[in-house]
Amino acid sequence: MRSHFTVAALALSLATPTAAALAQESVAGRWITQDGDAIVEIGRCGESVCGKVVKFLKPPPQGVGQRDVNNPDPKLRSRRLLGMAVLTGFRPYKGDEWKGEIYDPKAGKTYSSRLQRADANTLTVKGCVGPFCKSQTWKRAR
Repeated sequence: MRSHFTVAALALSLATPTAAALAQESVAGRWITQDGDAIVEIGRCGESVCGKVVKFLKPPPQGVGQRDVNNPDPKLRSRRLLGMAVLTGFRPYKGDEWKGEIYDPKAGKTYSSRLQRADANTLTVKGCVGPFCKSQTWKRAR
């Protein structure tokens, strides 16, 4: 009898998505940044969730080959923005909110960040310095 219960519990656990998987699905996808400059694709990166610039909607000043020229680390200034992770290390935080870091290539700065889907087509992206946060609204790319 115990083996049947163990098998049934195992089957149920495999069939039911975990809270982390559900939360990942809520932020995963392709999102247009608030200023409409780029599309960031959010998905699994190893043990966490990240977001990479996958397309420019408005060409940056140096064109599609734009490098990370504002990075404070001279060793990183030669990397291309296209394909670069701007959201890194996101993990479940509270409820359907995710916490990680966001990199702003325009300022060359990294901030503490939180992601939360407002609805099926809207993602709230917060960048924080200490207790002070600024929110952006990203729209789902179609």
